[in-house]
Amino acid sequence: MSTSTETRRPAKKKPMSREEGIAAFWRFSAEQESLTESERLRQIKVGFPAELMLAVRLAFGLQALHLETLLNASISTLERRRREQKNLDPVASERLDRIVTVSHLAEEIFGAQVTATLWMSTSNYALGGTAPIMLCETEIGAKQVRRVLQALEWGGPA
Repeated sequence: MSTSTETRRPAKKKPMSREEGIAAFWRFSAEQESLTESERLRQIKVGFPAELMLAVRLAFGLQALHLETLLNASISTLERRRREQKNLDPVASERLDRIVTVSHLAEEIFGAQVTATLWMSTSNYALGGTAPIMLCETEIGAKQVRRVLQALEWGGPA
């Protein structure tokens, strides 16, 4: 009995577009904003879905090296976790949570998700020429980004 190739192999997923990545990131962001800190902490410990790293990469136009730095994991590890439908580790998940909270603040200040996404991924003079998203690797860096956002909100120089 012969089976066709289609029945033996699952169909390949169509690659996610940048627009789909942006939409997926902001959907996740909205979900996270509705959680308490305890619930967010629980999610971080369990780990976020690895699929989210692709949405972040597309939404913010990150190169592989930048994504590796930001999430403290190699691309091969991140891709393997995504393929195997495993969650990210707590370190990567905590960093993604930080990106979400800072991005949400940017959205509140700029009034639009697209503008916030662009601002987060563009080098910023007030941040030493670094893109705000890359400073979200650490809490200290994220604090600097929040400070600049708050200065912009209050009409100060940034």
